[in-house]
Amino acid sequence: MSNHNFITKYIWKPIKEILSHRNLLSLLKKKDTFIDSSKYISRDLSWMKFNERVLDQSFNPQRTLLERLKFLAITASNLDEFFQIRVGSLYNYIDYGKVRIDYTGLREEPFRKILFTEISDFHEQQDAHFMNNLRPLFETNGFMISSITALTPKEQDVLDKYFHKTIYPMLTPMVYDGHHSFPILLNKVLIFGVVSNNVNQKRLSFVQIPQNLPRFFEIKREGRILFIPIEEIIRWKLFTLYKNVEIQSINLFRITRNGDFSLEESDDMESRYIDEIKRKLKTRQTGRVVRIEIEKGYPQWMMNILEEKLELDKFNVFSTDSLIDYTSLWHIVKHKELNFKEESFEVVSPLSYRPSSPIPLLEYLKQRDVLLHHPYNSIEPFMELIEQAADDPFVLSIKITIYRLAKQSRIADALLKAAENGKHVSVLFEVKARFDEENNINQAQRLQKAGCFVIYGVSNYKTHTKLCLIVRKEDDDKVTRYVHLSSGNYNEVTSKLYTDISLLTTQESYANDVSEFFNAITGHSKPQKYTNLLTAPGDMRDGLIHLINKEAENAINKLPSGIVIKINSLQDLEVINALYRASSAGVKIKLIVRGMCCLKPGKKGLSENITVKSIVGDFLEHSRVYYFHNLGNPLVYGGSADVMVRSLDRRIESLYLIIDPFLKQEAINILFYNLKDNANSYYLQEDSRYTKDTVSEKDNFSIHKEFFKVSEADIQLAKLF
Repeated sequence: MSNHNFITKYIWKPIKEILSHRNLLSLLKKKDTFIDSSKYISRDLSWMKFNERVLDQSFNPQRTLLERLKFLAITASNLDEFFQIRVGSLYNYIDYGKVRIDYTGLREEPFRKILFTEISDFHEQQDAHFMNNLRPLFETNGFMISSITALTPKEQDVLDKYFHKTIYPMLTPMVYDGHHSFPILLNKVLIFGVVSNNVNQKRLSFVQIPQNLPRFFEIKREGRILFIPIEEIIRWKLFTLYKNVEIQSINLFRITRNGDFSLEESDDMESRYIDEIKRKLKTRQTGRVVRIEIEKGYPQWMMNILEEKLELDKFNVFSTDSLIDYTSLWHIVKHKELNFKEESFEVVSPLSYRPSSPIPLLEYLKQRDVLLHHPYNSIEPFMELIEQAADDPFVLSIKITIYRLAKQSRIADALLKAAENGKHVSVLFEVKARFDEENNINQAQRLQKAGCFVIYGVSNYKTHTKLCLIVRKEDDDKVTRYVHLSSGNYNEVTSKLYTDISLLTTQESYANDVSEFFNAITGHSKPQKYTNLLTAPGDMRDGLIHLINKEAENAINKLPSGIVIKINSLQDLEVINALYRASSAGVKIKLIVRGMCCLKPGKKGLSENITVKSIVGDFLEHSRVYYFHNLGNPLVYGGSADVMVRSLDRRIESLYLIIDPFLKQEAINILFYNLKDNANSYYLQEDSRYTKDTVSEKDNFSIHKEFFKVSEADIQLAKLF
């Protein structure tokens, strides 16, 4: 029997029989057994568990109300992106009849039903939390989301004027009937579906709420702020758009479209690269609909039309009697008059560099490397370095990779100034950074016009690595190369919100590696071997598996071993299988994975020596740190890469070995504190659930507080095994 026939008869046929059930309840009953039998956790179901952990922050009564609203808004934003990209990608398989097998073993359609059921439960949890736990606290915190009927006649008069002067001229009813085609409904925009009766004939029309108007109109009353949703103002006055027409129903809804796209390569791709990206970006407004959020009580007649025209079924429909689109809560969270201040804290000086030292950073780096741990350490040392380099007459060139920039970027300004000052500036600008494409294109073209040499990505790969190389001619005609390697983006805004690590150095071994790497990604150079770098695509997966296997070999030989890895996501099966083998060999493995994790810890005979925790709290855990015991001489890497297929195969990434003994110990302490944290930590169980420690205030250890107090003595005492 051929392999193909064997697989068809003994694997796919039984699976298809299980998955052929049309009854969802039957499918859900089988899914637990089906999923539990897998060695792996579904990437998408694991991501949903991550968003649940973010939502859990909103339940914390120790947080201020506005902080709790902030976390609710984050979950909504996360879910929007998840639908656009991950669910969008799933529909790329469903719509075009392509095979997709989830890590659970489920095919695309059965998996969709299970995933959407999980999402529906999450939607309901968001709504119940907002309505029952958060909204009742508004009034005592100085604000309310008010209905029109709760306003005084004078306040209603203010709204009436606002509607007629500002809103009304922007509204355009779009009818759908036998004479008018179905209109294009915009992505992530609030839309009214209006069912009217004209000469005993039902008609459906749509009114899209303008995106450039605030979600809430504000009225001050006796020291409180009343937030009136724009949709309620329009609903109140909608009859002005439908004169002499009987309105049967008005229902607010919002659609989410597939935003996942890829670029098709061709011989002349480079010449039309930016135009092609701009064209693809427009498809996000017209891509297939993957979700509709709608007010409860909608007429089935209208929904039948929406489902037919938008190619939806009941799984795509999420009904609510709460606020649609919780991302609008940012309007309230960031309101200046509610005494809410963005998280502010006193950054601490990096232990490896004291700005009070009389030695300028350019000179200091010739003597010693500097490790920055953001946001506890400011990004200012790097900003100082690149801004000094832009003005320094002895600096010859600057090379940098950029993935995401701040809107008003000091780094972009420094690169512009450097080019204007006659320095050679090379920027490998990743314009495909998801949802930052337009900003990146604009920034890249601005740099290009100023004389910077801009490379718009590399073939099919996303440039995700974070590297900077500054070349400076010294007085004695020698050349010093200043290198910055980071786990985080060159973005001074997110550096205050994300935890990241970065290394500043002038050591030749790093400079040679980074110079070679730039040559490889901007030209046709193929370096034989790097001294301190693991790079992707190329040697990163093999390098990580080799390091894991060495620990397994040591354990088999009864020698000391151990692995600690801190990353955002763990999904690559080859690396997961290597970790399983190492666990079976006796290696103690401690994983700190903030987001999705497809590895099952603590499974008998597979992963008994593996623990997984996720840290979710005040800061977004974004740093990547890899530790291998190496018989007591640890190998510790930092860098830009997670353990994902896309990171190892479809992105340009780098991990850098930390060789300075004190900085290595500092990185070990970062891992030690992460493992010690019990205030922000969730622990992954074998059955894919996460549990959270319940600790007293006295025993509370929060890394988001403790890293501001860390000392050299603390660092020297840190030990992982």
